[in-house]
Amino acid sequence: MDVAIIGIGIHPFGRTEGVTGLEQGTHAARQALADTGLDWSDMQFAYGGSSAAGAADTMVSKLGLTGLQFINVSNGCATGGSALQSAYMAIQSGMFDIGMAVGFDKHPRGAFTINPEGSGLGKWYGDIGMALTPQFFGMKIQRYMHDYDITEDALVRVAVKNYRNGSKNPNAWRRKPFSYEDVAESMMVCHPLRKYMFCSPAEGACAMILCRADKARKYTAKPVFLKAVAVKTRQFGSFEVFSQSQALDRAPAPTVQASRAAFEMAGVGPEDIDVAQLQDTESGAEIMHMAENGFCADGDQEKWLQEGYTEIDGKLPVNTDGGCMANGEPVGASGLRQVYEICLQLRGEAGERQVPDNPSTGYTHVYGAPGLSGVTVLTT
Repeated sequence: MDVAIIGIGIHPFGRTEGVTGLEQGTHAARQALADTGLDWSDMQFAYGGSSAAGAADTMVSKLGLTGLQFINVSNGCATGGSALQSAYMAIQSGMFDIGMAVGFDKHPRGAFTINPEGSGLGKWYGDIGMALTPQFFGMKIQRYMHDYDITEDALVRVAVKNYRNGSKNPNAWRRKPFSYEDVAESMMVCHPLRKYMFCSPAEGACAMILCRADKARKYTAKPVFLKAVAVKTRQFGSFEVFSQSQALDRAPAPTVQASRAAFEMAGVGPEDIDVAQLQDTESGAEIMHMAENGFCADGDQEKWLQEGYTEIDGKLPVNTDGGCMANGEPVGASGLRQVYEICLQLRGEAGERQVPDNPSTGYTHVYGAPGLSGVTVLTT
C-alpha cells in the first residue's frame, strides 16, 4: 500500500527563548494539521521523538486527550527519519489510514555533550578526549581527501552554498550568507574543518501528516508520495562516529546500504532525483555523502562543486534550505526538516529557493551516531 504526505508543519529553527521544545513540537503539529484541514482527533496514531526536550508523547496534553496510539522514537540524529519510517510502516501494513510523524528538540548552547557509556563505550573513551565528534569528522575527511584528491576548496564551497541557501529560508537559524573568504579564514577547529564548516545544536520542530495514498486527494490537491524509506545501521569494518579502531578490511558505510535499499524500493536510481537533502553535520560530511548516496563517484565532488552542480539551479540541487549548517541540528527534528523541504520543492512552494523546471522526485538522507543512516525517496 502506497503512502502519501498530505500535510507539513514547522517551527522555525534556531534559538527561541521562553518556548519549550514541546511547545515548538505542538506548533509544528498544529501547522501540519491546518495544512490538511484536519483536527488532532482525526489522527489514528503518532510517532515522535526528541533527544533533549522531553518525551514526544506528552504533546497529547496540549493537542488533546483523544486516546490515540502515540509511540516515542529515539535513534540519534536519525530520530525524525525513524519516526517517519515508523509512521510509513504503520500505514503500509494496513493497520492505520492516517497519522502523524513529529520531531522536536531544544539543545543547550555549546557543543553536543556525549555520554560514552550510554553509547556502549567505556568511560575511558571520554576521559582520554575521544568523545568529541569534531575530532572524528576531521579524521574521516582527512583520510577521504587524501584518498580521492579532494581539496580544502571543496570544503569551503559546500559551506558557502549552504549559508547562501539558508539566507533564502525564513525558517533557518543562520540567515546571513558567508563569503568564500569568511569561511576559508574562519577559526580552525579540527583540521581541515573550520568554524563556519560546522553545524551547531539548535532548537526547532517539524511534523507531517501521512495517509493511505488512495485517500490523499481527499485532503490535498498536492500530495507527496513516500515511495521509499530505509534505515540501516553500520556493518563491521565501517568507520563511524565512536569507532574505537579501524578494521583491516573496510566495509561500506550504512549510508551506502540505506541508499541502495531506498532506490530499489522506489524503483528509481540516483539519476532520477531532481533535488536532494544530504546530511551536512560539517562540510566534509556533505562531500562524502554525495558519493555514498550514489550521486557521483568518489573524487568527482571537486568538479561538481566547482561547476555548481549542487546549486539551486544546478544538475542536482543539494540542501536547498541551507542544510544543518544554516538550520542547526535539533536532533529530533532534523531528519523531518529535510523531508519538509523536499515537500515544499515538489509542491512548488519553496519561494526564493525554488528549484526550477518543476521537480518531481526528491531524496533525503540523514546520518547519526554511532553509525546509522536513514533515506527517503519522494515523488509527486
